Amino acid sequence: MPRSGDPSHRAGHPPASGELVDDRPDRQRGGATVLLLAMGLVFVVFGMFGAAIVAAGMASQRAAVAADLGALAGAARALDGDAAACASAADLAGRNDGRLVSCHLDGLDVLVTVQVAFTPLPGLTRVAAASARAGPVRG
Repeated sequence: MPRSGDPSHRAGHPPASGELVDDRPDRQRGGATVLLLAMGLVFVVFGMFGAAIVAAGMASQRAAVAADLGALAGAARALDGDAAACASAADLAGRNDGRLVSCHLDGLDVLVTVQVAFTPLPGLTRVAAASARAGPVRG
């Protein structure tokens, strides 16, 4: 009777008489590969969503900074009127990758709202907005 390491027992040679033949497919074959691929896909999906959350937080922070600086720039020109103050605020907001959506004077205070666009996931664009107010110190 040939042993399992015997070359005559390999593919293409019929088994010797009296030897048991197992024609059933091995159901476990390749299971680890499928499991590893599934785990890799889970890591990629969680990584993408984690990156999307970080991108949203960074865009929110950028919008807040652009709004604060825009309001300060507008307050510096508040005595020149509404148009000059808002033009200065829009310029500084734009330099910080923001878009001025609203601006108006309330006495000597300047109130601005700035939006910053960001892409958290490929093909998906969102907007983060922030508002700020700046003016002279009142005691």
